[in-house]
Order: sequence, then C-alpha cells, then structure tokens
Amino acid sequence: MKTSMAASEIHGLAAHAAGAQLVPYKYEPGPMQANEVEVRISHCGICHSDIHLIDNDWGLSRYPFVPGHEIVGTVSAVGAGVRDRAVGQRVGIGWQADSCGICEWCKQGEENLCADAQPTCVGRNGGYADSVRVNARFAIPVPEVLQSENVAPLLCAGITVYSPLRNLGVRPASRVGIVGIGGLGHLGLQFAKAFGAEVTALSTSTDKEAEARRLGADHFVNTRDNGGLKKIAGSFDLLLSTVSADQDWPALVACLRPKGTLCVVGVPPSPIAVQAFPLIAGKRSLAGSNSGSPQDLHEMLNVAARHSIKAITERFPMAKANEALLRVKKNQVRYRAVLAN
Repeated sequence: MKTSMAASEIHGLAAHAAGAQLVPYKYEPGPMQANEVEVRISHCGICHSDIHLIDNDWGLSRYPFVPGHEIVGTVSAVGAGVRDRAVGQRVGIGWQADSCGICEWCKQGEENLCADAQPTCVGRNGGYADSVRVNARFAIPVPEVLQSENVAPLLCAGITVYSPLRNLGVRPASRVGIVGIGGLGHLGLQFAKAFGAEVTALSTSTDKEAEARRLGADHFVNTRDNGGLKKIAGSFDLLLSTVSADQDWPALVACLRPKGTLCVVGVPPSPIAVQAFPLIAGKRSLAGSNSGSPQDLHEMLNVAARHSIKAITERFPMAKANEALLRVKKNQVRYRAVLAN
C-alpha cells in the first residue's frame, strides 16, 4: 500500500499583477482537508481562459495568481475522508475544483451549475505548479490508454465541446456543424464523429480542410463564402460555435433545421444579435454551455479512450510558460499548448 505524503510547500509560477509575466512562487497549502486529494502535476494545458485571468479581463483574479486548470498528475496524498482515490492513481482536473455538494444541482450530479462552484484557479492556486489540491470528486481517473500530454486539454477544451454534444442529444441520425477548427473545434470534430453524427467543419481557414476531414469532418464549408453558407441553409440539428470572434449569427441560425440549436461555447467580443422570427418559426434554439460535471468528465475520458480521441498538442517545459503563453496569444500553437514538469 502506497503511503500518503502531503507537501508542506508547493512551488509554482505566478503573476503578481494584471498582465505581468509569471515568476517562480511558492506557498504553504496548509492542512489537508478530509475530502481533498493532493496531485503531483505532470502536465498542465494552457487555455485562453488562463490568459484572460492573468490579465484580469474578467475582474475575478487575485494576486499572486497561479494559473492552470487542464491538469494531469498522480495522487500524492488523500484526505482522511477520501475512499475512492488512491495514492499513485493518475487523475485529471479541469475548470472546477469544488462545489457546495448540497444544492439542487449538486444533488442532480450537475455540480458545474452550482452557485458556489469553485474554479480550480480562481480564488485558489492552479496547475502551473508542481502540485495542487482539490476536492477528490473533481480529480477524475484517467484511462490507462490515454497519454497525459494529449489528455490534459480534454479536461477543459474537450469537456467544453463534449458536454453540449452529449446533453443536447446528438445521436447517429444527427447532422452537426462545428464552427471554428482550433483548440476547441478540432476536438469537437472528433467527438461529434464518435457520436456517429454527420459532421461538417465550418472555418475561415481553407488550409485546414484536409486536417478537418482527417479529424472526422464529412464536409467542409468556407464561412468567408456567403454563397457557401446559403447552400447549407436548413442543414443542421446542432451548430457548435467554438470561436471567440464575432460571426454572422443570422446566417448561422438560417443553417439550422427545424428544432435545431445554435450552441455557443466560444465567447465573442460583441453581443449576439438574431431575429426572433427564425427561432419561433422553426422552433430553433440559441443556447450556451459551460464545461461539464464530474460525471460528464468521467464519461468523456472513457469515450476518448475507446475512440482514440486526443488533443493535438505542442509541449513546453513548465519553466518556459511565459514563452508558451505568448505563442498562444499570437495563435502560433496548433492546437493546444501543454506545460510539462
């Protein structure tokens, strides 16, 4: 039996002011709580949310700030009340580190909707570090066949696209469009294909067509071509918009079949404006989706294992996090940057 040994000091990288470079930082995590696990981090993905939080774009950040919420590592210590995680077990941690456990959403297994949900790196120290502590329920066992570097981005980017596909009822008869073939979209193509759907990639980058088809797209549409969008009017049961740029939202709504849904998981800079009549006439919906529950994460990782789904990654040493963040800011990474200890 492996022994539990909690760290007395955790070493990481922190920004000390909005927009500042990350510098070495250490902190004392304090006593282990009964429901916690401590995880020795091997890999942590870089998400655009990390950049927003470093820069305090959302007004949520407190400094010193340790980013990181796409974490893979090995359990190094367990709290006294933890029975279903073991020292030495490989786990993944995503956007969420804890929830109240008693509200209606937690009781329904939708902890990601809890009003008191605790993000992994908001109000607590995240994964650009050698270790991290979270509620054991949010440390998700990782199937053996998945490689840690490729699985790290699944803990945020992967679940962000998996959750709406799963919870909006995609099935083999469905026709699904993935808008944007980037860090989220390249995973959306793979998961939509795993659901058995007919999959269309919609992108402004025509040079991504061959790769989109390899990742699962049956069709490719250039969204810069207005004629191309008109040709696919009334085509989709679900359109999943993964991009953080403004789109021609009325044109995308027009691409939906009756009862179809346009689901937004990327955050555009401007308000989304659509006419009510196309929604009413076709019983179409405009929806959003956040990350996913622990159960969704369990299921998503198992689906990834069975269908050989993985993030396309570029690896950087943890010590070069600033260099990696700059490359992500400049959209020079295809498709997800991962820091490795």
